[in-house]
Amino acid sequence: MILDLPLLLETRRNHALEHATLHILARTHQGNNMGGHSNPTGFFLFGNFETQDIWTAATEALTRLRSGESGLAIHPGCGTNMAATALLPGFMAWLPLRGTKSTMWRLLLVPIALILAVAGYYLSRPLGPWLQKNVTTEAKMGEMQIIDIIPVRKGVHRVITK
Repeated sequence: MILDLPLLLETRRNHALEHATLHILARTHQGNNMGGHSNPTGFFLFGNFETQDIWTAATEALTRLRSGESGLAIHPGCGTNMAATALLPGFMAWLPLRGTKSTMWRLLLVPIALILAVAGYYLSRPLGPWLQKNVTTEAKMGEMQIIDIIPVRKGVHRVITK
């Protein structure tokens, strides 16, 4: 399967570890704006964290994911949720309007487009977490290890995995 190709699988695992780490950091850093970005070699964490706090959280996250707590891989603030919430309603609103050249027809179809956009919004709510679980993250860590955590600049840390 394409999602199991090495670069994609590593990115998906790092994405899961990033989410799990953020869940754990959120317990002790409430009110702190935080986020992350994953790639095949690790992930970046954005937020006001001490390097040691990230080491502790990432290590716990890896341990808990390995022990089967796959729910930690799903995060409500994930860009996957935001993309689903933006793209599905927009796509559904576009459907009745595509190909119509007449301005009058487009105006008549606007209420249908709005109804479809609202339906798309409600359908997107469970779609984002489903996409995280099945496409954009992989909670099975395999042999992944945390190699290093490097402060890049204030508010940015690089977590390197292998």
